[in-house]
Amino acid sequence: MPTTPQFSYFLADSKNPVSQNSPICQKPLPLTRKNFEDPFNKCDAISITHGDYYWAAHSFLERNDFEIITRALRQRLQKDIKRQDLKEIRIFLEKHGEFYHPSRIEAVIYGQIISFVLNVAISQAGKRHIMEEYEFLEKLNEKHAASYLPQVYGWGEVYIKDASKVRMFLGEWFDEYYEFHISRDRPDKKDKIIVWDTKRGNFFLSSDQSLKLYALAAKILTHFYDLESFAQIFPWHHAAGDFVVKAEKNRIDLKLISVRRYASIFKELHDLKYNENDSELILQAMLVFLLNLSIRMRLDRLDGVGDIFWADESAVFGTLIGFFEGLARKPHTALLPDSPERCFEYYLSSCTGADLLELSLALVNSFNPKAEEVSVIKSHLKEHVETFYRYIRRL
Repeated sequence: MPTTPQFSYFLADSKNPVSQNSPICQKPLPLTRKNFEDPFNKCDAISITHGDYYWAAHSFLERNDFEIITRALRQRLQKDIKRQDLKEIRIFLEKHGEFYHPSRIEAVIYGQIISFVLNVAISQAGKRHIMEEYEFLEKLNEKHAASYLPQVYGWGEVYIKDASKVRMFLGEWFDEYYEFHISRDRPDKKDKIIVWDTKRGNFFLSSDQSLKLYALAAKILTHFYDLESFAQIFPWHHAAGDFVVKAEKNRIDLKLISVRRYASIFKELHDLKYNENDSELILQAMLVFLLNLSIRMRLDRLDGVGDIFWADESAVFGTLIGFFEGLARKPHTALLPDSPERCFEYYLSSCTGADLLELSLALVNSFNPKAEEVSVIKSHLKEHVETFYRYIRRL
């Protein structure tokens, strides 16, 4: 009789195992991470229980004789992997987001542990977006050699006992990369970036590390920006944990783990009419991309769940550094008379502070007025543009 991998279940780490008889199995999943600290809190609860969640994840992973996870292991290990080689599968329910309830999947094979992420969509909003995100990740990874995004290995749907349908996909897990947010460092009374390191404990980044983090985030997003079609990864948000960081001594590395949409945002900007032969429009769109990038880079939630927080001006300087690093690596396009970097530098040098403020106001007025961050952006916009202008003159 063929052997079957043993399954085990946990809340967030091995210190919190979950058995079939655990009381938590009967409790509904929190709707957002705001309920994560108290999973027994019924506020904003949805109908699917923790037990339903683990059963759905288990069913997905064992489907078709463990086909998706063995295929993923073959890609990761570059070996011919069969179901019989799998000794154990551990499911760790990591967090509760607006769209997904992701788990870290540990596959025990050949005496080693290989980790994956299982993104599970339970809400209607999540189920609407998850297949589109899977396709974006798949296509962008095929087109771009840079390993900024997680690889994806397969998706599926599972019906739970009350006939509710959940959707999920298996993807690459970035070991030793962690979520980060702005937090108050109480001993020196300063707001800094804190890394949620689950192994070594939380720690604050230095100012130099924070600058590098912002630069890397801007570089990654610029890398995927298409100069001709204006397609870009958007929306993204630090508050959602879309980026994860690996910090070792003075070295910082960053990954982008979510691509909810990849398209041009300029359809909402009525003053930008696309004309593929208009080089000035290419440069104006690039400037709007950069301004939007610099604004969004400053937004977070305090400690990941608190009020919208506006980061200090190092986020602006880091954004400019990363943007120009990304732009310098872009190939020439026939739509511009010189390299994208040189053309944009010349275009930017011709802009006055008043020009930048006017364009920034038009950009912010295109945002959803009901979005919580809009009032925060508007209250800081004049100062932001002045800071932006000061830094581009310095650069």
